[in-house]
Amino acid sequence: MSGLELLDSREVMLGSTPVARLLPKRQHRTVGPWCFADHFGPVDVGVGAMAVGPHPHIGLQTVTWLFAGEVVHTDSLGSEQVIRPGQLNLMSAGRGIAHAEQSPAASVGLMHGLQLWVAQPDATRWSDPAFEHHAELPVVDLSGAAVTVLVGSLAGETSAARTDWPMVGLDLVVGTSVEVPLEPSFEHAVLVMSGAPSIDGTTVSVGTTAYLAPGSTSARIDGSARVVVIGGEPFEAPIAMSWNFVARTRDELDDAHRDWAGVIAHGGSQRFGDVRSELGVVPAPGYPTGG
Repeated sequence: MSGLELLDSREVMLGSTPVARLLPKRQHRTVGPWCFADHFGPVDVGVGAMAVGPHPHIGLQTVTWLFAGEVVHTDSLGSEQVIRPGQLNLMSAGRGIAHAEQSPAASVGLMHGLQLWVAQPDATRWSDPAFEHHAELPVVDLSGAAVTVLVGSLAGETSAARTDWPMVGLDLVVGTSVEVPLEPSFEHAVLVMSGAPSIDGTTVSVGTTAYLAPGSTSARIDGSARVVVIGGEPFEAPIAMSWNFVARTRDELDDAHRDWAGVIAHGGSQRFGDVRSELGVVPAPGYPTGG
């Protein structure tokens, strides 16, 4: 189909957890406001538990969605929240926040999920940080797939999760085939979590992402699979990314790095706050820790 493009992932390790990094790609730094996607697992918690110590973010929202297992989120706002499959954590960094993520001590079985980032527009990227947890989300029967609306709207159902830019996020469990309605002003990406479905006639396996340019009114998915569809209006401006920071300029990124280096060197931060965690604070890779 015209407008469909296949994007390969690259494998990285997040601590002991294997991760397929689906976004960003050189061809597409953003899909709507979505600027980062890590598909982690499935992995046995006994060998690949999540243990990410306190680390900072600016200018983005983290969207955490699990298919199996549990993760405990703690942040510098004082939030402490266990997330389970079917629930959504959304953290808005704004001018700055720090958080930690780890598997509960008693976890057993598999861990499998997605960590997604959304670039915040100029209207909100300097705002105060915030955190929200959604224990229940709307589910739509699309006659061929059960669709959980993570953010945005589908078929008259709207998620309560905050959105700072016109966007959508959907989790689809596909039986045999389904036609997914799309907003034509959005660009979209289909992230394959399991199976090897055909998307508009092209087979897409786990680790490969199907990108759909604006103009598409629907996407046909054939074959038993689980996929996540993300999309939104093309973002307002090019973004600059470095480590866990999303900004617009190199100077903004350097300021954030310096502020976090001060946390490493001296402890505490007016900008990022403190996170209660037994895990060690994570230094920015390749950046001086003095200052």
